[in-house]
Amino acid sequence: MAKKVVATLKTGTGRDWAKVIKAVKSPKTGAYTFKEEIIPTEAVKEYFK
Repeated sequence: MAKKVVATLKTGTGRDWAKVIKAVKSPKTGAYTFKEEIIPTEAVKEYFK
């Protein structure tokens, strides 16, 4: 499935979007999980704040 998303992002209007992956620490267990989202490229800096 990830290959389809990456291939879609490289075409035409797909360049206006970015796939971001953020590590989130669980307060309960202390383990890290990864949160993946596809957001507009203008919002990438705001996403990681």
